[in-house]
Formats: sequence, C-alpha cells, structure tokens
Amino acid sequence: MNKQEVMEQGEKYLLHTYNRYPLVLDHGEGVYLYDSEGKKYLDFCAGIAVFALGYNNKEFNEAIKAQVDRLIHCSNYFYNEPSVEAARKLVEASGMQKVFFTNSGTESIEGALKTALRYAYDRDGWNGHEIIAMNHSFHGRSLGALSVTGNAHYQDPFKPLISGIRFADFNDLESVKAQVTEKTCAIIVEPVQGEGGIYPATEEFLRGLRALCDEKDILLIFDEIQCGMGRTGTMFACQRYGVLPDVMTVAKALGCGVPVGAFLCNEKASALKPGDHGTTYGGNPLVGAAASKVLDLYQSMHIVENVQKVGAYLDQKLTALAEKYEKIVAHRGVGLIHGLEFSIPVGDIIVEAQKRGLILINAGTNILRFVPPLIITEQDVDDMLAILEPVLQELL
Repeated sequence: MNKQEVMEQGEKYLLHTYNRYPLVLDHGEGVYLYDSEGKKYLDFCAGIAVFALGYNNKEFNEAIKAQVDRLIHCSNYFYNEPSVEAARKLVEASGMQKVFFTNSGTESIEGALKTALRYAYDRDGWNGHEIIAMNHSFHGRSLGALSVTGNAHYQDPFKPLISGIRFADFNDLESVKAQVTEKTCAIIVEPVQGEGGIYPATEEFLRGLRALCDEKDILLIFDEIQCGMGRTGTMFACQRYGVLPDVMTVAKALGCGVPVGAFLCNEKASALKPGDHGTTYGGNPLVGAAASKVLDLYQSMHIVENVQKVGAYLDQKLTALAEKYEKIVAHRGVGLIHGLEFSIPVGDIIVEAQKRGLILINAGTNILRFVPPLIITEQDVDDMLAILEPVLQELL
C-alpha cells in the first residue's frame, strides 16, 4: 500500500480515538525515524518516552528474536527465567523488593491502587478507604487510573468513576495534609508531572509526603511511568530526591517498545495475596527477555550518565531559547524530560517542525514536550534546534 492507501484504510478500520498526523512511519535507526516515502525525521518524542535506547538497537533486537524462537508465552501458573531475571534486575535498580509485571502503565496504576486498598483492608478490617491524588496529574485512561487523574477534561465523559478519591495541589504539602482523613490509605504522585505540563516535584514536597505517610501509616505511590527508567538523570526519579515510595509504577522505557509495565512494592506494601490480582500476558517470557535486556543495556551503554550530560546541555539550550522569545513564557524540566510553555497553542509549531524533519509532541495545548531517546548527543540537540528555531522565527 502507498501512503495514502494506508491512511485511508486506517481511517476506515481503526477506531478514531487519535487525531493522527499524516505520516506513515516505516522504520527507525538510532534517533531517527523514516516514513514510508523515505523521509528522515529527528525524533524528540521517542514514542512518548518509550524508545530510550533508540531505534534498531542490534543487541536488543537479537535478545527478542532469540526468545521468540524459545518460548513466547506460558502463563503465570508457571515460572519462566526471563521474567525472574528481569524482576531481580528491576529490584536491584530500584531499591524496592517485589515486582508484578503488567502489560502497560495504566495497568500498573490499577495494581498500585488495588495494593493500597488491600493494605488498608488488612490493617483496618473494613473497606471504604480513600486515596489522595494531585490536580493536573495524569495516570492513565482505564476507569481506576482515570479516577486519580486530576483533569476534568479526561474524566467528565466517563463519570461516575471510582469513589473515595480526593485531590490536592502538586508541590503544596499543606494542601495534601488538608485532604487526609481517617479513611486515607494512599497518596499517589508523579515525581515529574508529564501530561500536566512538565512540572518537577520539589524535594521538600516529596520528603514531606514521605514523612506524612510514615506518620499516618499511609502508602506513598510514585508514578514513574514516564519519568522513570533514567529519564531524569537517575535510574528512577525517586533516587534523585532520595525518597523511596512504598509502591512505584513503571512502564514505557522498561520494554523499549515491547508492551510491558510493572508495579513495585516494598515489603510493607506487598499486601496482595494469591487470587487478588492477575494478568494473562503480564511477565511472559517474551516481555521478560525484553525488559531484562533493556536493564542490561542501560548499564553497558551508560544511559544514566548520558542523560546527565546531554540533559544539562539541553536544559541550557532551551533556557537560552526561552529567553529569546516573548511568547515562550516558561521552561521547565530535568534530565531529558523538558517542556517549553508558550502563550499560544503549539499545534502549528509541531506540524511545521514535522514538515522540516523534526518530531515533537505537546503536553497540553500550549506546551512543547521534549522526551527524546536517552542516547541522544549534544550534536542531536544542536540539530533539533537548527530545525526548531527557524520555525519559531516564522510563527512567533
């Protein structure tokens, strides 16, 4: 099929829940994507923070191919070595104790919420507990994850959602304390709000949440689906702050394109019992092999160190860019997750940059989001700016 035929059949057969750009992507290499007509794009989206290792990493590809030839799936009634190895490596990298593999970030959130409710039920002997989430947060689109997503735009068409959710203001500890009741069983927070506009938490806020949860016997849940796996310059964002949660969710870069997520618990929060939770595909040998290899490659390729180096360079360059244009009202970010906030919608900027060979995405209507592969170089940052800045000069 040619490009037009692919798009026409996509519109005919795929449920229209995405407003797709008129591109048919065909293959990738390193930090570049290529469309079906051979055009090259510098990718500063990485499949929405997924392809941390870049495209067509030979070692990663070979690990998946080798597992395909051995065993793809068996079910969780049995052990399989790749997922046990991946779990061990994830525990060692995170400082947590137990892992449950899921198929997606949203499912990881569902498991984290169930963990908190089960913990409180065992502790108190009654149900009806409450969870505190943050305004402007994003945790996913299933009904449970949507219930703790602090954005009415996502929630309103699907109400009523699950009950017992209270919302507080991000980076405002007193706002959180005001929502605590005798029913509170958990507080869920993103160390860096992604969809909400690229807002990093303050260390004071996260340390305050940890102290509050310890005092009240409340579970602290960190959503690291987007900001984890090296993106902030430490393997997990919680390590940057020196604050360990009781439960942590991960996904996206954990599988580098293979659909796998996980929620991790410390011993205290390991409350789920046989029969409480399950998944048909989660943690099967194929995704276990993928996650295990990703964790190996993070070490051998020195991914976290590269994020620290190139992230500082990107921060410097975006700060300078923001100072040049009156319509750029803020720059926020850490590591290789950054946002430029504009006083106008950014849709036209994204489309024009795409025409010139640069893939960017938004976070809300007026924020450009930069979440490139974690293997980018300073030269890639310069190449990105060489495309973006003429677009800004033309449109701002």
